[in-house]
Amino acid sequence: MQRDHREQLQLSWQANADAWTAAVRERHIESRRLVTDAAILQAVLALDPQRVLDVGCGEGWLCRGLAERGIEAVGVDASAPLIEAARAAGPQASYRVCGYAELPGQADQLGRFEVLVCNFALFDDPLAPTLEALHEVLTEGGRLLIQTLHPWRASQDAAYRDGWRVETFAGFGESFTAPMPWFFRTLESWLGLFAETGWRLQWLQEPLHPESEQPVSLLLLLSSERGTRG
Repeated sequence: MQRDHREQLQLSWQANADAWTAAVRERHIESRRLVTDAAILQAVLALDPQRVLDVGCGEGWLCRGLAERGIEAVGVDASAPLIEAARAAGPQASYRVCGYAELPGQADQLGRFEVLVCNFALFDDPLAPTLEALHEVLTEGGRLLIQTLHPWRASQDAAYRDGWRVETFAGFGESFTAPMPWFFRTLESWLGLFAETGWRLQWLQEPLHPESEQPVSLLLLLSSERGTRG
């Protein structure tokens, strides 16, 4: 069943590529428009990097925003249609079709980065292999930024425990054709996963909706413990 979920997750990003591109570029998603886009952009800029890798870059909005500010941005995504959309938007950044598991094998071509970004990109299970792979493309002293759904808000009325859920994209636009399975994690599970895969939490933020003042996302800055071991 888990394999089926993972396959459906990957297929959803192929089938929904055009719909997702339109939703992002036309700013249909309130949480992104009001809170989370600015939160991740500001978090990256505060680190003052020269090179950034956007892992799960989608249609490339963050790479474009960073490139406009003079940062060398590279985006990778397993969805070829999304990478095509990113490339078509302009040459400011560079993009590559690359699944998370493929990152170590492409490390020589990609080079190393001072900041790695996973912005609403870690919906799979298991995630440990992905987090392990990210060490391979990080510079000494580099940082990993993750923004994900806030566990306490995303659990809604369901039990607060790890497990597969389904995103229907309701309210994001009418062109989404494939629901997306995604794996819900509690805060405890996220922190345990980081410790297991050699990442140390530097800080944690909870960006708030300006009207409800409820947390919209979970934003985490991590450093690699592998680099300090020589």
